[in-house]
Amino acid sequence: MAEYEVNTAAVAHARRLIDSRQYVLDSDWGDVQPDAAAENAYLERHSWDDYAAWHLGLTAGAADHTKARYAFVYGDLRRVHRSALIAAVYRAGEWRHKAIELAAHDLLQHLDATSA
Repeated sequence: MAEYEVNTAAVAHARRLIDSRQYVLDSDWGDVQPDAAAENAYLERHSWDDYAAWHLGLTAGAADHTKARYAFVYGDLRRVHRSALIAAVYRAGEWRHKAIELAAHDLLQHLDATSA
Protein backbone atom coordinates (compact mmCIF):
# COMPACT_ATOMS: atom_id res chain seq x y z
CA MET A 1 0.00 0.00 0.00
CA ALA A 2 1.23 3.48 -0.84
CA GLU A 3 2.46 5.76 1.92
CA TYR A 4 1.62 9.45 1.99
CA GLU A 5 2.89 12.55 3.68
CA VAL A 6 0.77 15.64 4.24
CA ASN A 7 1.16 18.30 1.58
CA THR A 8 1.39 21.32 3.88
CA ALA A 9 1.24 23.74 0.94
CA ALA A 10 -2.09 22.20 -0.09
CA VAL A 11 -3.45 22.46 3.46
CA ALA A 12 -2.50 26.15 3.51
CA HIS A 13 -4.08 26.64 0.06
CA ALA A 14 -7.30 24.99 1.19
CA ARG A 15 -7.44 27.19 4.31
CA ARG A 16 -6.98 30.31 2.16
CA LEU A 17 -9.78 29.19 -0.15
CA ILE A 18 -12.07 28.51 2.79
CA ASP A 19 -11.24 31.86 4.36
CA SER A 20 -12.08 33.60 1.08
CA ARG A 21 -15.34 31.62 0.86
CA GLN A 22 -14.31 29.66 -2.21
CA TYR A 23 -16.16 26.47 -1.30
CA VAL A 24 -19.19 24.34 -2.10
CA LEU A 25 -21.13 23.03 0.88
CA ASP A 26 -23.49 20.61 -0.85
CA SER A 27 -22.28 18.48 -3.75
CA ASP A 28 -22.09 14.87 -4.80
CA TRP A 29 -18.33 14.33 -4.83
CA GLY A 30 -18.66 11.38 -7.19
CA ASP A 31 -20.23 13.71 -9.78
CA VAL A 32 -17.96 16.75 -9.38
CA GLN A 33 -14.57 15.18 -8.63
CA PRO A 34 -12.14 16.11 -11.41
CA ASP A 35 -11.59 13.28 -13.88
CA ALA A 36 -8.43 12.69 -15.90
CA ALA A 37 -9.59 14.99 -18.71
CA ALA A 38 -10.28 17.84 -16.28
CA GLU A 39 -6.91 17.32 -14.61
CA ASN A 40 -5.13 17.32 -17.98
CA ALA A 41 -6.93 20.50 -19.02
CA TYR A 42 -5.94 22.11 -15.72
CA LEU A 43 -2.30 21.12 -16.23
CA GLU A 44 -2.31 22.68 -19.71
CA ARG A 45 -3.08 26.07 -18.12
CA HIS A 46 -1.35 25.76 -14.73
CA SER A 47 1.92 24.60 -13.21
CA TRP A 48 2.53 21.33 -11.40
CA ASP A 49 2.82 23.35 -8.18
CA ASP A 50 -0.70 24.70 -8.79
CA TYR A 51 -1.93 21.15 -9.41
CA ALA A 52 -0.17 19.89 -6.27
CA ALA A 53 -1.93 22.56 -4.20
CA TRP A 54 -5.23 20.70 -4.75
CA HIS A 55 -3.99 17.46 -3.15
CA LEU A 56 -3.64 16.86 0.59
CA GLY A 57 -1.27 13.93 0.15
CA LEU A 58 2.11 13.42 -1.44
CA THR A 59 2.85 9.83 -2.40
CA ALA A 60 6.14 8.69 -0.89
CA GLY A 61 8.61 7.62 -3.55
CA ALA A 62 6.66 8.96 -6.52
CA ALA A 63 8.42 11.46 -8.76
CA ASP A 64 7.43 15.11 -8.61
CA HIS A 65 5.48 16.44 -11.57
CA THR A 66 3.60 13.19 -12.11
CA LYS A 67 -0.04 12.56 -11.23
CA ALA A 68 1.06 9.57 -9.15
CA ARG A 69 2.79 11.96 -6.74
CA TYR A 70 -0.44 13.69 -5.67
CA ALA A 71 -3.36 12.16 -3.77
CA PHE A 72 -6.49 13.12 -1.84
CA VAL A 73 -7.86 15.90 -4.03
CA TYR A 74 -10.14 18.19 -2.01
CA GLY A 75 -11.84 20.28 -4.66
CA ASP A 76 -12.86 20.71 -8.26
CA LEU A 77 -9.66 22.66 -9.08
CA ARG A 78 -11.56 25.91 -8.46
CA ARG A 79 -13.24 25.53 -5.07
CA VAL A 80 -13.04 23.37 -1.96
CA HIS A 81 -15.88 20.85 -1.72
CA ARG A 82 -17.13 19.81 1.70
CA SER A 83 -17.97 16.40 0.25
CA ALA A 84 -14.35 16.03 -0.92
CA LEU A 85 -13.04 16.71 2.58
CA ILE A 86 -15.48 14.14 3.98
CA ALA A 87 -14.32 11.64 1.35
CA ALA A 88 -10.67 12.34 2.22
CA VAL A 89 -11.32 11.83 5.94
CA TYR A 90 -13.13 8.57 5.24
CA ARG A 91 -10.66 7.19 2.67
CA ALA A 92 -7.56 8.16 4.67
CA GLY A 93 -9.09 6.67 7.80
CA GLU A 94 -10.01 3.49 5.98
CA TRP A 95 -6.46 3.09 4.64
CA ARG A 96 -4.88 4.15 7.98
CA HIS A 97 -3.19 7.27 6.70
CA LYS A 98 -3.64 9.10 9.98
CA ALA A 99 -1.82 12.34 9.12
CA ILE A 100 -3.93 12.83 5.97
CA GLU A 101 -7.09 11.92 7.86
CA LEU A 102 -6.35 14.51 10.54
CA ALA A 103 -5.43 17.22 8.02
CA ALA A 104 -8.69 16.66 6.12
CA HIS A 105 -10.65 16.57 9.38
CA ASP A 106 -9.12 19.86 10.55
CA LEU A 107 -9.99 21.47 7.21
CA LEU A 108 -13.54 20.13 7.44
CA GLN A 109 -13.91 21.63 10.92
CA HIS A 110 -12.52 24.95 9.66
CA LEU A 111 -14.94 24.92 6.73
CA ASP A 112 -17.91 24.18 8.98
CA ALA A 113 -16.93 26.92 11.43
CA THR A 114 -16.39 29.43 8.61
CA SER A 115 -19.64 28.63 6.83
CA ALA A 116 -21.80 28.56 9.99
